[in-house]
Amino acid sequence: MNIVLDLLLLPLIIIYSYLESLLKFFIPRKKKSVAGEIVLVTGAGHGIGRLTAYEFAKQKSKLILWDINKVQKEVGDVSILVNNAGAIFPADLLSTKDEEITKTFEVNILGHFWITKALLPSMMKRNYGHIVTVASVCGHGVIPYLIPYCSSKFAAVGFHRALTTELEALGKTGIKTSCLCPVFVNTGFTKNPSTRLWPVLETDEVARSLIDGILTNKKMIFVPSYINITLILEKFLPERALAAISRVQNIQFEAVVGHKTKMK
Repeated sequence: MNIVLDLLLLPLIIIYSYLESLLKFFIPRKKKSVAGEIVLVTGAGHGIGRLTAYEFAKQKSKLILWDINKVQKEVGDVSILVNNAGAIFPADLLSTKDEEITKTFEVNILGHFWITKALLPSMMKRNYGHIVTVASVCGHGVIPYLIPYCSSKFAAVGFHRALTTELEALGKTGIKTSCLCPVFVNTGFTKNPSTRLWPVLETDEVARSLIDGILTNKKMIFVPSYINITLILEKFLPERALAAISRVQNIQFEAVVGHKTKMK
């Protein structure tokens, strides 16, 4: 298409997109059925993965629960993949062991690559499926004493966005993608988390939000939903203001700092 025409259409497309988003905010999205779909959930033995499996069971899906202690081989064509397995080691960078850094990336992002590459061909052949990336709000903003975790979750968000764009470029619009980005979740992996501005979420609340996002083909699922507004504001605020917000938030959790466990 002529570049001049593309540039003329761009403002109209932007305005239309904003109006469409505004309309969707007030009109509930239609939910799709996942009854009978084969759903593979990684890290299903604990936390968000376990509760997500329960929510899919309520939808009458066929579940494959994939955890470090359980692997099922011959399952047929998986329709929905939930890349949920995660690892976290709260500590300052110098106290973080090399093997902990490696494991964080192996579980939180490299695992997404390997399992998606294994299951994507059948989805591509049918132009049908749904790939879910469980990331974190730490994939959009950073927290001290979680450098490997934040870095891996930034990578997970990037994986989701790049995969979404690539599937669209390939014309595989029947394969949907979603990315879950919650704040602190009470899974037990992070000890005694607290913050003044964000709630510490329970796993059942996060799992319900995830299922609702999947059923409505929502690409980015923030929990709580208003956290998206905070992240947008952070892009425009000066550093001093961001530092003040960080002090007000007063995020705390147990972390190894200087080889000693402290609340940070």
